[in-house]
Amino acid sequence: MINFYGKRKIFFIISAVVALIGIVAICINGVALDISFKGGAIMKYTYEGEVDNTAVSQIANTTLGRNVTVQTTTDIATGTNRIVLNVAGNEAISIEQQNALDAALNEKYPESNITLSESNNVQPFIGARFLRKSLLAVAIAFVLIVIYVWVRFKQISGLSAGVMALLALLHDCLVVFFAFVIFKMPLNDNFIAVLLTIIGFSVNDTIIIYDRIRENKITAKHKMPMEELVNKSTSQSLSRSINTCGTTFVAVAIIYIFACVFGIDSIKSFALPLSLGLISGSYSSLCIAGPLWVMWQKHKENKKHA
Repeated sequence: MINFYGKRKIFFIISAVVALIGIVAICINGVALDISFKGGAIMKYTYEGEVDNTAVSQIANTTLGRNVTVQTTTDIATGTNRIVLNVAGNEAISIEQQNALDAALNEKYPESNITLSESNNVQPFIGARFLRKSLLAVAIAFVLIVIYVWVRFKQISGLSAGVMALLALLHDCLVVFFAFVIFKMPLNDNFIAVLLTIIGFSVNDTIIIYDRIRENKITAKHKMPMEELVNKSTSQSLSRSINTCGTTFVAVAIIYIFACVFGIDSIKSFALPLSLGLISGSYSSLCIAGPLWVMWQKHKENKKHA
């Protein structure tokens, strides 16, 4: 049996170090918002032959009158060449500007057959509304989880168990957020999708441990010390948590590798933080939620005796 409660300070230090790394990354890299949340435009063109990034950037800057970041990629599977233009700013581009840019690019490279394949154009007020609703969905998920744990685990002081599970979930959400910042990925709809996925994965792991605590508490007829109860219950759930996390991590890692090979950025920005969130979810369920619950119960007992 592993003494999870006795090693709680080590676990808390590890989480604090991760948080410190994330804060330093925020100071260095900043927090970037994708056009899904702040407005702007991303345009993708297919082309033949060769084009010069600097020349394309100058054409886009002159035509649109805004700072444009240009990146060229090649799809390994199909051999298709692509130009990706990221238009900075908090405003979308008009149809007239889009047409003018298309004409300017084809005038510069008439033999490259430059064709617009995808355009993502978002007005700033739509992006802000999408961000608010996305965060609201995460907040509602948190509240429902606390209520569910509160009702389901009344035998082990359900409200405190729900609050500790919520703290573990916040820990996992911060890890996902720091992953986006550290790897310089702008926050977009993938960020919300990863958060909701990790919330479901992590709380499922935590609930299984809580269920084991409840069963062991009934079996011991409430005579087992809380520290031993949590250590025993968590140790019994350890192999299952590791196996679940490991198999899921391998599946997500394979998806990430294929996304890297075929240059699918939208999948990469989902799979990479998700893989780190899976590790954090298992870690917080095993090492954070249980010890925090014991600390809270002991605090209540000491307060009651005092």
